[in-house]
Amino acid sequence: MRLMPGKWLIAASLAVIGVGSATAGDIAKGREKADQVCAACHGKDGNTPIDPAYPKLAGQYADYLVRALLDYKIDQRKNAIMSAQAKALSRADIDNLSAFYASLPGRLSHKR
Repeated sequence: MRLMPGKWLIAASLAVIGVGSATAGDIAKGREKADQVCAACHGKDGNTPIDPAYPKLAGQYADYLVRALLDYKIDQRKNAIMSAQAKALSRADIDNLSAFYASLPGRLSHKR
């Protein structure tokens, strides 16, 4: 199929919209799952981890969080705690958690 000039932009835009919505999560369900599973280590607000080595999740990009959780789930990223946690998550859980944490304001520190 050959697209007329200018039509490729519309087709590309629709493809991007379709990809974005495929990973869109439910923030309310993500909050509920985060309270059950993630808050103990990363803090209820996603900004106050119990250990400084644990990342702050609030304000991170949703697609980054999805990729990180999927990588832990398939052992592409190595961390015994996170791998075990990620393996117990469904794809919907991962999308929902990622949407929830991305919706929060981040508080990343900047050293001077």
